[in-house]
This record gives sequence, structure tokens and C-alpha cells, in this order.
Amino acid sequence: MTSSELETPPLDTARRLAEHGDLDGAAAILAELAADPDAPDRAQAAVGLAVVLEERGDLEGARAAARTALATGHPEYAAQAACHLGQGFEREGRPEQARAAWQAVLGVGTPAYMPLAHLALARLAGQAGDLDEAEHELRSAARTAVGSGDEPTAAHAAQQLAELLIERGEPGEAAAVLIDALEIAPAGEAPRLRVQLGIAHLELACAEFAAALEEGAGDSGAAGAAPDPGMTALAVELLARTLPLRGRDDDAGRVWTYGLEHEDETLAAEVRLRYHRDT
Repeated sequence: MTSSELETPPLDTARRLAEHGDLDGAAAILAELAADPDAPDRAQAAVGLAVVLEERGDLEGARAAARTALATGHPEYAAQAACHLGQGFEREGRPEQARAAWQAVLGVGTPAYMPLAHLALARLAGQAGDLDEAEHELRSAARTAVGSGDEPTAAHAAQQLAELLIERGEPGEAAAVLIDALEIAPAGEAPRLRVQLGIAHLELACAEFAAALEEGAGDSGAAGAAPDPGMTALAVELLARTLPLRGRDDDAGRVWTYGLEHEDETLAAEVRLRYHRDT
């Protein structure tokens, strides 16, 4: 062994061994460092050991090493260890343990890792059907990502939040979230956000067309004015032609049927003209 090899820090040696496939050799060095409570690199070594042991298939050993790193409270490596635990538990379908691990990431409090933890907690909440909690965590993910200067993650969180809000029938709030996100989103993220914003606007348009249809097809219009069959027929057409853009072909068919079979013959005739004009 050369003098330069003797002077190589153990962590670098372990890393080189792992990169060359000698997982046993890397694990031996890392385990020795992680077992020494006075070692300055104990937290980093323990995280590295967790990764190496997982690659070897020793999941319990990997978790024990990750917990050692987490117990150090190191702002970087304790957070990494908690992320490692959370990801592993999620892969195994153990949501309660995963949730505890991601909460531990928040407990460490390192800003760079908090958005990831909030996104994971939102994912787990969504899988459990707790949409209120999912929304809360997505808002937290976006806020902490902005605070840590992680614009791509902020954009990703905003898109997920908008999807959830649209699913919950709140397209207006979804649009507001996306407009705010576009102000800080990197150029590469903007197209995805704009498409989502367009979807939110489609949902808003459907809601407005439906409201116009409901109001216009009543006994009287606004302030007692007579209904306008032409405007109501336009609302029928716009709603029926917009709904398929959201994958709601059956609903579109029902809207056309409503207009075509309406008891007001003038309205029904107007709708027939609009229905057949493209045929």
C-alpha cells in the first residue's frame, strides 16, 4: 500500500470500493466509522452504510444504520437518513412507518429537505383518502420550496395542488395557485403549469356555461326578463363542446339531449341548428 493510499480518508476509500463493486469492503469501513460515537464523520458514514447495506439486500441493517445517522441530528446526513427510511417504507407499502420517517425529516428542519418531506406526506395522505391533509401538505411543500429557493420543486408542488383542487371542484383556486407559481417557475416548468392552468380555465368555463344554461332555461331571466333562447342555446352548445375536452363525453351527450328535447320549441330549434351545423 502506497503512502498516498494510507493518507486517503476512510470515507473516500469506502466510496471508491463501493463504486468498484466491493460492497463488503465498503461496508466494513463504514460500519467501523458509524460505530465510533466520537468519529467526526459518523453521520455521513452511517448514511453511506445504509445505502451500501440496502444494495446488499440487508434492509434491516440498512435501517439500523439510517437510524444511527438520524440520531446524530446532523442537519444534512440526519435528514438524508430520514429520507432513506421514508422512501424504503413507501416502497414496501408501510405507510405508517413511512409517515413517521417523513415527519422525522421535518423534525430535523433542514430547509432543502422539507419540500420533499411535505410532498411525500401529501402523497401518503392522498393514498389514504385524506384530501384535506393532502392539500395542507402540498401547500406546505410549495411554501417551503419557495423559501429554500427550490423553484422546480415549488412548481411541481403547485401543479399537484392544482390537480387536487380541480378534483375537489375548486378550479378558481387552482388557477390562482398556478398563476402564482408561474411567476417564479423555471422556464422548463412553465409549459406544464400553463397546460394545467388551461385545464382549470376549462373547468371554470364549464361551470359558467352550466350556470348560464340553468339561469337561461328557467321561467324568467335576470330581474324577471324573458329568457333568451338564442343565448341559452349558445350555452348548451359551448358546454356540450367543452365537456369532451375534459373527457366527459357522456355528460356532453346529456347536455345536447337536454337542449334538443327542451319543452321550449324555440330553444330546442336553436339547439338543433347548432348541433347539426358541423354535420
